[in-house]
Amino acid sequence: MSAFWHPFAAMHSVRDATVTITRGEDVWVFDDTGTRYLDGTASLWYANVGHGRHEIVDAVAAQMYELEAYSTFTDFANPPALRLADEIAARAPLDGGKVFFTSGGGDSIETAGKLAREYFAAIGEPQRTVLLHREHSYHGTHGLGTSLAGIPGNRLGPPFVPDVVQTPWDDAAGLEKAIVDLGPERVAAFFCEPVIGAGGVLPPPEGYIEAAAEVCRRHGVLFVADAVICGFGRLGNWFGIERFGVRPDIAVFAKGVTSGYQPLGGIVASERVAAPFWDEPGRVFRHGQTYAGHPAACAAGSATIALMEREGLLARATELEPQLLERLQGVVDHPLVDHARGGVGVLGALGLDPERLAGAPDLPQRVFKAARERGVLIRPLATAVGFSPPLTMTAEHLDLMVEATRAGLDDVAAAL
Repeated sequence: MSAFWHPFAAMHSVRDATVTITRGEDVWVFDDTGTRYLDGTASLWYANVGHGRHEIVDAVAAQMYELEAYSTFTDFANPPALRLADEIAARAPLDGGKVFFTSGGGDSIETAGKLAREYFAAIGEPQRTVLLHREHSYHGTHGLGTSLAGIPGNRLGPPFVPDVVQTPWDDAAGLEKAIVDLGPERVAAFFCEPVIGAGGVLPPPEGYIEAAAEVCRRHGVLFVADAVICGFGRLGNWFGIERFGVRPDIAVFAKGVTSGYQPLGGIVASERVAAPFWDEPGRVFRHGQTYAGHPAACAAGSATIALMEREGLLARATELEPQLLERLQGVVDHPLVDHARGGVGVLGALGLDPERLAGAPDLPQRVFKAARERGVLIRPLATAVGFSPPLTMTAEHLDLMVEATRAGLDDVAAAL
């Protein structure tokens, strides 16, 4: 038995039942027994270009032979960080973007929250400290991310960061009411996933994102687009939020920026939000991670962007989107399934029957394990099972993924 403590795991149960993944090849991964699995979740929402892409591996290796790592604090930089920052800024859906690198999504949420508050302090409105988020939202597990959690089970370790308020996930009028009740002069930022991911794969109601952005604009609240899951192709564009015609004040990214080949995240701040720190002498944003702008990680990011553009994976995502939803809708006749969700990006979920869930709250976990026994990896959620396959999947792969899920549902139903 290894000493390895798995994230989000009941260790008493998994310590002797580990599935050890040893290698990957496009949409497939293999365990240490040689069993092959279709990766229906792109690992943890991030393997957008698939596994085993030598172009990215070679770019990382070449950079590590040249310079494996060096701090970017104060006035230090490295060529991959400078290059990737410009590449991301050029693709970001905001004006005059400035890129602040981190080690991952949780770091990036911390950065966005701190920056929002510091921005208002810098322009003479230090009372704007309140951060808003949506029900069901997931923004990582760091201090601010835990406080911004709209998933009740993830709110561990209170007391939480103060001045964080939850709003309805689907109602812009509810968002505006929260701002008005708090006093707009107190509110700094609103955090919004274009499609809520870990909280259930919840596409936004039609018009919600646009209306929420307008509410924020009207009250001077920064709109923070959390593109950690939705970015880099998952919604058919670079940051997901472009789909709704919204230009955020801050965009948060991670996961797909390197397709997981290296840990990397960051934020893109609009010219307005960056201005006090870029244009005023002596003003320092005293924040940063040891590996911010890590050269090997940034080399992976540039290689990922190049690969995605060369293979047309943004357009490929647009093609896969309706195909995935169509196949999930074909499973709603199953007695364990209540409905299918999707249609906004290569993301989908099967909501499980509420009556069955009441009697078996672990039903999503059972379906996940049954599908895995059938050779397909899907994601157990609170009341559903989720799908977010690599953008390199084919129609045949989608068929296999959904057929194995149905077979897994049959197995679970027979055992209930």
